[in-house]
Amino acid sequence: MTDSAHHPLKTRPRGAHQHATAGPYSPVLEVDAARLVVISGQVAVDMDGAVLGETIEEQARATLGNCARQLASAGCSFADVFKVNIYLTDLADWTRFNAVYDGMMPEPLPVRTAVQAVLLPGFLVEIEMWAVKSKDR
Repeated sequence: MTDSAHHPLKTRPRGAHQHATAGPYSPVLEVDAARLVVISGQVAVDMDGAVLGETIEEQARATLGNCARQLASAGCSFADVFKVNIYLTDLADWTRFNAVYDGMMPEPLPVRTAVQAVLLPGFLVEIEMWAVKSKDR
């Protein structure tokens, strides 16, 4: 199945390749951005402002859940996401974060940037996403 069969507005070019140690992401995507949706950075917090989870795995799941809710409010899902920015308080958590992320994100995987950053107290990860809404929605 081609990438465009997964989502008609985002495709990975045929010549796109990356090194063997690359994580779960696409090196490049072509996007028809006429229906762009962008969410601000999300963290592992509930609606009352309480931090959710103490481990990177718990916070990754909660943060991705918050991302999914914000995307859904605009009629999108992870399948529509083409760009992800990840901010980790400790890059040593990278492999453990990727295990959670890889299990939740569909193909074609979004392009991605990850950096170590100082986050608000209690948070281990912050994620922002860019998506393109399908024409049929």
